[in-house]
Amino acid sequence: MQHDPSVPPRRNIGKAELFFGFLKIGLLGFGGIAPWARHIIVEEKRWLTDREFAELLGVGQVLPGPNVMNASILIGDRNQGLIGVVLCLLGQLVMPLVIVVGLAVFYDRVASVPEVNAALIGAAAASAGLVLGTALKMVRNIRPTLLPLGIGAAGFAAIGLLRWPLVPVVLVLVPLAIAATWLGRRK
Repeated sequence: MQHDPSVPPRRNIGKAELFFGFLKIGLLGFGGIAPWARHIIVEEKRWLTDREFAELLGVGQVLPGPNVMNASILIGDRNQGLIGVVLCLLGQLVMPLVIVVGLAVFYDRVASVPEVNAALIGAAAASAGLVLGTALKMVRNIRPTLLPLGIGAAGFAAIGLLRWPLVPVVLVLVPLAIAATWLGRRK
């Protein structure tokens, strides 16, 4: 189903819908949740626009903890307050917890098999591809200006290419991004 960016997002999401939406995200997003979260939140449920999702994910990026988990807290709070936060978190955690416990029991029995290690390396590569594909899809839909693209490129170069530590890079780039955006909006 293709998302129509001209259709406004839905508001006032109910408790059950929040729980089951994030339950689905938690189940499908095992090993790489951001692509599935975006698909469900933006395209399927239409709870947010691409821009709103990117903004929440950006906030989630600078807060401690997983990005999508932080975004789910904000979505739950906006729609159902503290109960919504709890429902989003529980929905997102229940299935991965069940799956991880089951996989841990299974892995304990097959950890020494070389094919299992090869499969894990392949799964990691697929997960990286999903993250990259989601980023490209969001850039296509949001059409950011040169400023956010430049800040993103600087972050990629600093962390991905130069191997600088994440925290100092974030501590420098976030204030720069905020200041540049603020100055750009004053014009």
